[in-house]
Amino acid sequence: MKDTVKDETVTPERQVDRAQYGLAAVLAVVGAYTLVDARGLNVGFADPVGPRVFPYVIGTGMLVLAVLLAIATARGDVGEGEAGEDVDLTSSADWLTVGKLVAILVLNLLLVNVLGWAITGALLFAGCAWALGSRTLLRDLLVGAVLSVASWYFFYTALGVPLSPGILDGIL
Repeated sequence: MKDTVKDETVTPERQVDRAQYGLAAVLAVVGAYTLVDARGLNVGFADPVGPRVFPYVIGTGMLVLAVLLAIATARGDVGEGEAGEDVDLTSSADWLTVGKLVAILVLNLLLVNVLGWAITGALLFAGCAWALGSRTLLRDLLVGAVLSVASWYFFYTALGVPLSPGILDGIL
């Protein structure tokens, strides 16, 4: 007599990541809001493209991505887990560093109109570098000053967007 072997193929259980549906919903809402809000932009006569084109493209892209994500989630596709070798998923977040960064950002928001971008940008760079572990304060302040003054001039001359000069008004 012949031995019969049953073909036992195991079909993988379909996984549904409901968080992906939430992300698809957020993408759809933001995309729809972008499209609706773009209708209120004024169109100039001399501009053939107009200011509405980019919000329409971005809003439509977000809606398409939301639909594609919902379809992929319904099919059972799930995101790949973190595979980085330098990431320890068992360690907790460093809330002290996060608190330092939040405090530096809030301080920048409070002082930018008074001191101006050139000064607060340098302090922002040096403060964030310090919070993330740098111990060369003078170098960080110098690099921050160069970057903030250069970005101030770039915004002012190339883009025509005046950032707050603060106490350096008339010097910059």
